[in-house]
Amino acid sequence: QVPLVESGGGSVQAGGSLRLSCAASGWTFNSNCMAWFRQVPGKEREGVAAIYTGGGNTNHADSVKGRFTISQDNAKNTVYLQLSSLKPEDTAMYYCAAGDTQAGSWCYLDDYDYGTWGQGTLVTVSS
Repeated sequence: QVPLVESGGGSVQAGGSLRLSCAASGWTFNSNCMAWFRQVPGKEREGVAAIYTGGGNTNHADSVKGRFTISQDNAKNTVYLQLSSLKPEDTAMYYCAAGDTQAGSWCYLDDYDYGTWGQGTLVTVSS
């Protein structure tokens, strides 16, 4: 059983939008951190956004602030990443991850803080 299941990736033109979903399977949110990361082949994994499921505090990378928004639906054990005003440089495999809180109700965007990962969903943005 895969603990995190991502969906919603696809191909869009620059300026378009997508919504990624990450559903927890076999476990429930429990005041933990959920985050989205992305990775392009040959480059390091980049933290995109994180959310504290116990209160909704969010943390967005500077590169996506104002364009991407992370949100949660605890009743569905699902987090979302709304991608808007997409750029070709947003093309990547997007991964959902779960981890314990690192500083009270704040969630960082360092991948070593997250121990559970999904299989990824591909986002391709064409110019």
